[in-house]
Amino acid sequence: MSDTRSEPRPDDPGVSGLAAGALSSAHVGVVLAAGRSERLASVTGGGSKALVRVGGLPLVERAVQCLLRLGLDEVVVVVGYEAGPVAAVVNRIAPGRVRAVLAERWEEGNGASLSAAEPILADEPLFIVVTADHVFGDGSLTPLMQAGRPAALVDHAPEPSAWAEGTRVRLHEEHAIAFSKDLGDPSIDCGAFLLTPAVFAAQREAASRADHSLSEAVTTFAASRPLAAIPLPPGAWWLDIDTPEDLRAASRTMRRALAKPDDGPISRYLNRPVSTRLSMAIAPLRIHPDVISAVAAVTGIVAASLLGMGAGVVGATFAYLTSILDGTDGEVARLQDRATPGGALLDGVLDRLSDAAIVAGLSVWAIGKGMVSPTAAVILAVAATAASLLSMATKDRIAALGLPAAPERGIGFLLGGRDGRLLLITACALVGRPAWALVAVTATAGAALVIRLVLVRARVVADRSQRASKEGS
Repeated sequence: MSDTRSEPRPDDPGVSGLAAGALSSAHVGVVLAAGRSERLASVTGGGSKALVRVGGLPLVERAVQCLLRLGLDEVVVVVGYEAGPVAAVVNRIAPGRVRAVLAERWEEGNGASLSAAEPILADEPLFIVVTADHVFGDGSLTPLMQAGRPAALVDHAPEPSAWAEGTRVRLHEEHAIAFSKDLGDPSIDCGAFLLTPAVFAAQREAASRADHSLSEAVTTFAASRPLAAIPLPPGAWWLDIDTPEDLRAASRTMRRALAKPDDGPISRYLNRPVSTRLSMAIAPLRIHPDVISAVAAVTGIVAASLLGMGAGVVGATFAYLTSILDGTDGEVARLQDRATPGGALLDGVLDRLSDAAIVAGLSVWAIGKGMVSPTAAVILAVAATAASLLSMATKDRIAALGLPAAPERGIGFLLGGRDGRLLLITACALVGRPAWALVAVTATAGAALVIRLVLVRARVVADRSQRASKEGS
């Protein structure tokens, strides 16, 4: 898409000292959380909509965390209705990086609420503005942050219900020039803007016409400084929560978004439908994801003990429960915005320990029932453990080195991933065949390992040859 967006004016507040062709990146974000929602009264009980929980977090906290993930240095939350309770939540999110500001005239409209942040933002070349009742999926705001100039995030293909409720956007040559619910244009704004301090003068001008809304302030701003219309990225999502129905839709959307693009068929069709619902129920309890990782590991060890005693049906049940819990810790971490490299490392180590224990349990069962000789059982156990460890280690190493990713969804059909291995173990345990489980795990994990190595290496060689050819030409 060609970039015909207008350049910022040199006389804009905050542009002084910068080249007119570009503004520096935004370092500060604003969350408007001052309003009161009459349509959510049945949920809020008269309290602030900003404190309504979705996926385990209050809306205002989710909005703040969303902005912090963009790398902003500071987030300002404008509070008004129920200011005390909202500010109490805000002040514990990230002390030193997040602060609450009171909008004394919040009842006039969200444009008036934004003006309360003017003393803090007066010297900021750019700042991002969102409202607390808008929820954004991962990556939705990234293109807006990268715009480098005043911009609005725009949904060009909204759902009919979103269009009916949304603020429509009038576009001209990839610029947003007007915002209003009274327009008939097909695009709507997503409630996220990249603005300069000039918006405060625009807000005062709009207020002089007795319109204190954010949309009128931004429309007035755009009259002299058109905003770049940044399209919502493909596959990204956002939601405006105004009604109990919107709240239920947000929970459904967030739950479905917990699935990963590279999920294999077992995770996608068997595990995630259960684990994501469990995660949505657990998230409000604020249980730390590391605790869930530990519970999953203990479940795996219990499964190993039961299998070692020959309790096939019960052991199979615990083995499959381990598979479901394996996704829950990561899902809860994302819902609570607690995903960290340290948590992922702990999860990986605990998974490998429980996997080894389950394989050992299968081998003890096989020996105890005289199904295979002790030597054969040990060989099978070592082979199954080694194949599983190498398969997962190779996948992690490929990601760590930034190599071209293998087609993990396709490889998932080999049942060589952890979800597939635990399903095979469950099935074999149910029919009382532990040796079959050891053979199946070795074969599928080994096949996944070989295919991953061959495909990734082939892509690396092809990329190297392509670069060499370009350099030669």
